[in-house]
Amino acid sequence: MGRTLVELFYDVVSPYSWLGFEVLCRYQHIWNIDLRFRPAFLGGIMQATGNKPPAMLPKRGEYMLKDLERMGKYYQVPVTISASDFQRILGKSSLGAMRFITAIDMTQPKYLETLSREFWMRFWSQHEDISQMESIVAVAGRAGLSSEFTQKLLDMISSPEVKNRLKETTEEAIKYGLTEKGHAVWILNPLLSDGSIRFIFQNEEGIWDACCCGTF
Repeated sequence: MGRTLVELFYDVVSPYSWLGFEVLCRYQHIWNIDLRFRPAFLGGIMQATGNKPPAMLPKRGEYMLKDLERMGKYYQVPVTISASDFQRILGKSSLGAMRFITAIDMTQPKYLETLSREFWMRFWSQHEDISQMESIVAVAGRAGLSSEFTQKLLDMISSPEVKNRLKETTEEAIKYGLTEKGHAVWILNPLLSDGSIRFIFQNEEGIWDACCCGTF
């Protein structure tokens, strides 16, 4: 049996994306899959679907606090969050970070896994900013990128090529995996012409967990 292509659409502002990311990275060889990372912009998905962040919905936010603590421990991912973090999250945009990640995907994709992980670590484990240019530079340094290459990527993030690539990937994520309420779902369709599986981890209600436990 051949290897199956799995595409992961994600945004580093989403803690559930981080959990799904680490699980797929950890088990990709055991599950015999070819893993492809697809950086997308969760803010664009929210806007297109009319969905709201969990921090704006008290009951969902309350559930999210407990759920992330439980799942972080279970999957051994150092994601931490408290009720005081919600305002911090609402006040930040991941657009610059996701354009930077898109630029690395277009130029040196070998750094994509490490760079994405460092953004998640900074935002969800160290509770530091990822929206300002100096923050992006700091993350790039931790991911092993040279200052010259980092500057090249920073110059790229305002280019039409990078903006359009991120926009197209975001639209593709909406097309593949969002319900009318904006909840991201996982898709396993053996009838896809290319035989691939597409996972979209941007839901705040743990839908991805059913995928990881039951698909392979």
